[in-house]
Amino acid sequence: MTVVTTDRLVIRAWTDAPADLDRFYDIYSRDEVMRWLGGGAGRLTDPAQAAPRLAAWSARFDRYAGRYGLWAVQVRATGVVAGTVLVKPLPGCDGETPTGDIEVGWHLHPDAQGHGYATEAARAMLDREFALGGRRVYAVVAPGNERSTAVCRRLGMTPVGRRTNWYGGVEVETFVVDAP
Repeated sequence: MTVVTTDRLVIRAWTDAPADLDRFYDIYSRDEVMRWLGGGAGRLTDPAQAAPRLAAWSARFDRYAGRYGLWAVQVRATGVVAGTVLVKPLPGCDGETPTGDIEVGWHLHPDAQGHGYATEAARAMLDREFALGGRRVYAVVAPGNERSTAVCRRLGMTPVGRRTNWYGGVEVETFVVDAP
């Protein structure tokens, strides 16, 4: 299912097709990706973990009828999945219970970094969220993740400092943007 398209990208549901599962594993088994996501917790260590992880993601967002979730970012010219873009309620201090605060985020394979895909995908998803009635969206970045901080700046997001309101109290650099 395609969610959004841009000039260069197709943002679509991840599938259980072998190519998607292989790429998903390749992304989420890498230390250089996972170190920024919960300090590496949840890093995949076996390709057989990809399908259950994708199924868990899908189940977590079923109740939102497609408005929120995590989607594959596919490069139109090559058909290769560059990574994931997400729009979802931030989990609260318990690390699980969704809050009313909405997050935009991205996880790219290292070979897809530096091409503007994160900014392009996130911009498209912000536009979609605002068109659906969203009023404010946050991005949370692990301290030291300069690449993601730069994406937040390119998106026109305002830095609001470090916060511990979400993800079980983990300290994150926080950025915000309001609907136009």
